[in-house]
Parts: sequence; C-alpha cells; structure tokens
Amino acid sequence: MDERTRADVERAEAAIVEHYPRLVRLTYLVLPPSMGRHRRVLTAHGLVQRALPRTRLRRPDGGLPAQRGPAPESGYDLVRQRALRLALAYEGQPGRVLPALPLVWGLRLFPRAGGADELALDQALSAVPAAVRAALGLWHLEGLDEDAARAVLARAGAEEPDAAQRTAAQLDLETGAGAAALLSSGEFDPCMVQTRPTDLLRRRQRVRVVAAVAAVLAIGAAVAGAWPGTADRRDRTAAQQALDPGRLLRTPNEQWADTSRVDFTAWPVRGRQAGDRKLLARALRVWAAPPPDTRIRAAAGTSTRPPDHPPQLLYAGLIDNVMVVVLYDGERLVRYAEPEDATPTLHFARVDAADLTTGAALVIGRGNGWMRYLLAPWISEITTRDLLTPAAPPHGLHVAPDGVTDRIPLPPARGAGCGRWPVAQLRPSTRIVAAGPDTAFLVADLDDLVPAHLTSGPPPSAGAPAGAPAGATGAPALRNWARTACSLGSLRGAGVRSVNTWEFARQQLPEDGGSAAWVCTRADTWRGPGSVTLRFLPPAARPADPGRIAGRAGNTAACSRFGPQVVGDVHWQTKSGKWYLLAAGSAGVGGLDATGGVRATAEENTLATPAGPAAPAEVTGRLRAGGSVRAPHP
Repeated sequence: MDERTRADVERAEAAIVEHYPRLVRLTYLVLPPSMGRHRRVLTAHGLVQRALPRTRLRRPDGGLPAQRGPAPESGYDLVRQRALRLALAYEGQPGRVLPALPLVWGLRLFPRAGGADELALDQALSAVPAAVRAALGLWHLEGLDEDAARAVLARAGAEEPDAAQRTAAQLDLETGAGAAALLSSGEFDPCMVQTRPTDLLRRRQRVRVVAAVAAVLAIGAAVAGAWPGTADRRDRTAAQQALDPGRLLRTPNEQWADTSRVDFTAWPVRGRQAGDRKLLARALRVWAAPPPDTRIRAAAGTSTRPPDHPPQLLYAGLIDNVMVVVLYDGERLVRYAEPEDATPTLHFARVDAADLTTGAALVIGRGNGWMRYLLAPWISEITTRDLLTPAAPPHGLHVAPDGVTDRIPLPPARGAGCGRWPVAQLRPSTRIVAAGPDTAFLVADLDDLVPAHLTSGPPPSAGAPAGAPAGATGAPALRNWARTACSLGSLRGAGVRSVNTWEFARQQLPEDGGSAAWVCTRADTWRGPGSVTLRFLPPAARPADPGRIAGRAGNTAACSRFGPQVVGDVHWQTKSGKWYLLAAGSAGVGGLDATGGVRATAEENTLATPAGPAAPAEVTGRLRAGGSVRAPHP
C-alpha cells in the first residue's frame, strides 16, 4: 500500500469526506454485479474507505532535499485511482473477502430499484468486464474525456484500456435511454439504500450453530476463515438465480391430471405475456427490492421476504388494463400488478399445504365492486350464488381459455350493510374426482389473494364429530350459511384458509317456541390458529336472519377435530315476555351445569331455565367420556 506524507493523507481524507457519494457510486459500478446487491453495496463503501493511504513519517532534519518531479496529484485523484484499483481487483475473484468495515448484521441493503431501462443497462453491464464499466463511469459520472479516462484506467491497473473504451463506446450507443442519465439514477446509488431483514429463522439457526461450535471455530480458525466467502458465494448464486426470468419454473399443461399432489405446484403457466422476459424481470426485481412507492399487501402471518430460489410462474398477462404476474415459491403466492400510469402493487399470501379446494382459485384482478378469479386447471365448472338466498339456483359464469373468469360482484364493504354475499361454486374435473352431486364446493373472497373454502359440518343426528366437514352446497348447509354469511365480513384480510359452519345441537324452545339450531362457525388461517363464533338460531321469518351470538373464542381448537366438544349459552325471551337461560352442547356432552347468578342442572346436552336477562351465568358441560368443557363468553 502507498505511503504518503501526512499532508497528502489529510488531503486524501478531505477528498473522501467531500466526494464520498461520488466515489462509492463509481466503485459500486465497477464491482461485479454477480456479487449481489447487498454484498456489492457493502464492498463499495469498504473499498472507498480503504482508499485512504497510509502515512509515512517525514524525514528528520538534515535529510536529503526533496527531488524535482511531476506535480503532485490531487487528493481526489489519488483516492479515486486507489478505489478503482481495489474494485478492478475483484474481477474474476468471486470468493474475495469483504472489507472488514462497514459490517451489517441482520439486514440486507439494496439500492432503489429502477425501471425497465435501468434493468436493461444493469444486465448489459453484468456481461462486460470491469474495465468497461469503469470507462463508462469515468465518462458519465466523472466527466472525463477519453484520453483522461484512459490514463486513469492505466494507472489503476486495468488491462487494455483502449479495448475497454471501445467496448464501452459500443455499449453506450446501444443504450437507448442514455447511459449518463441511467447511471445517475437511484438504481446505481449505493448511498441511498433500502433495507430488508435477512431470513429470520435461518439467522436464528445460524446463531445457535455458531454458539454450539465456537470452540471448534477457535481451533480451526484458518479453515473457518474461508467459510464466510463460501457461504456468501452460495447465497449470491441463489439470489442471482432467483431473479433470472429464464430460470422460472414452468409446469407442463397436463401434469395436474397425472400427479398425486394437486395444489399450486400442478398449475401450468398461463397468460399471453408468459414469455415477456422484461415484464417477468421487473416483477422479480420489484419483489426482491420494492421501490419506496410500491404498494405492498400481505395476508396476516405472510412473509414479504425476497425470493431465495427461482419461483414457479403461474400467470403473466393483461387483466383489465393492468399487467399482472403471479409467482409461487412453494410457500407463498405473489401477485405483481403493474397498472398504467400508477405505482406497482405486490400482494403476498401464504398457501403452504394447499389442496384441491384451497388451491382451486386465486384473485387475478380486482376493481370497484368486482373481482376475477384465475381458476386451477382441474376446475371444470364455476357458478355463482348469493349465500343470503339459499333457495335460489346458482348462475353460470364464463371462463376465458386462460382460466380467467368474468367479473364477480364483491360483498358489501364494511359499514355498507349486508344485502348480498356472492360466492363461487366450483366443480372439479372428473379426471381427478369421481362425478357426483357432492363434489362441488364453495369459495368466498375475503379480500385476500386466495379465497376461503366454505364447508359445513354434519348435523347432530349424524353423530359425526366436528372434524368431518363437507361441501356446503346441500340445502341444510346453505340454510345455515344464509344465517351466518354476514359474519364473514369480520374475517377480511386475516389470511383465512377455510370457514366451517357446524350445527352441533338442536333444542326445543320453551313455551312451544319451536326448534332452534346451535351453530359453531370456525375460521382456520393458513398460519394455523383458528377462531370460533357460536350462534343461536331460533325460528325466523327471513332465511338470512343472523340469530344471536352465543360465544366467541380465539386461538382455540374448539369445533375442530382436535376440540370436537363445545357448549354455548344465551339469554332468550319468549313471545310471552319471559326470559330464559338456554344452553346446548355437542353430542359428546352428557350434562350441563349453570352456576353463578343462575343455578340449574340438566342430564342431557340441552338446558332451559328461567333467568333474568342480565343474570350472570357460567355454563359447563360434562363430557360422556370424562372431563368438562366450558361455554365461551360472547
């Protein structure tokens, strides 16, 4: 490393401080794009800081006088030359270790993503040597002419500066938008960066591994010193492949009919723009490093981390004047929407462990009061129906050859009442499901990327537990859904996978009040936890009468095969004006006990006892198999 007088070093330090963003931008441009943007950002900053030369002590008095020679180079020229030399040395050495500083732990840094022109230039720069990139930077970022740039390249150790400048000139001509403007954009500015967390689970695992083998690492320091470079190369290669549109996974058209895994992995590629590499590259780049104005939506519990391997392409095409790309990484669906004259949108949804029903459709487009589905290839028919009119027949819906449906009305917005609740009724192909009246199933749009599967549990007379839900297209199931449909509005955007209504008990009401149903509505999310709402449904004049809420519980196994026993209670007034405490339990409940402000016991799974409208009560069910279950509060 050079040794300079203290005055030279002080001038160099002042130049670095004054022109730091300019130097880092030039160094970032010269470094190999194959390093990955995070590592490239840190390396650019580290090399500029290392460009400060060492100090050589002045000779003591009586030493030889200074010799005549060329005029000393300025502090800026010195640090620029040294930074360039360090950056050029990275060419062809992917395993070269990062400078010691700066060090970032737990974050990934990315310059702001540009548009199609910036992306095209970045791809072109990645295919040329570092000296060519340096020549372009000296011309357009530093403002040097060809002779001055050639001299700087030669002093920095570039091989064949003339050839590098000829290649740079040709590349400059091929850049339609002008390389000068593009290189000055945020795409190539490592001082204006965005941050994203690293893979949190992987980081936690690595911390544990490091703690467990700390003694071994201390002994084998020489061997372990090479490990970070190897791991970084592996991460960098994976990140590059994940952003390469040519590596997107594409499933053959007919694979869905010849596989036992009927989920999003079996979806073929559809859409007229499926071969548009520029569109696909933009979608991947925005996913990896969203610009600040990107609108990002994610269902509850869904990660928005960048892709770490090439995802599967499901769709790319124009939907209602919006360019849409849908990708699947084995765990999440990612919908990239590129409206005309508007900022892009990313929508993430967790869909791990999807199946024939929960992987049957996704929302491909959405507008003011309407939406469209993209259907799975195994869906042979789609109709629509209103849950609030259970007796009305379903209506047919047209589907385009690429699987996109006509517009489907949306349910009312929050606060707009509940006059209708449109849902889609899907029927799978007989190539994978035997034909029959019970093969159709319902899905409802809950403002997520994937609709929720609506199911219905068996009636109490069937004696089956809560864990055996079936399609909700039969008349009894539709009648129950008519009275509970409006409660679906509270589940919007919650990442709901399926919603099941289960009539767990029937009860004859006092004073010849007729027969009432006790229904448990369970919503299961893609991330695991579920919530339940118990509802008391007395006889009603309207099919969509919502009845009464009898209890709620969150993060519970109730009303599922892991918690099949349930008890609910409610205060109810007869036509005569008299108030009762009513309670009911599922088939496994052999008796009920009311305590608190109301004291009553029943030796069956229903209870009715006089009680004031505000009388506090705790109802507990005695299970036939032993144990008890308590009624949740509304």
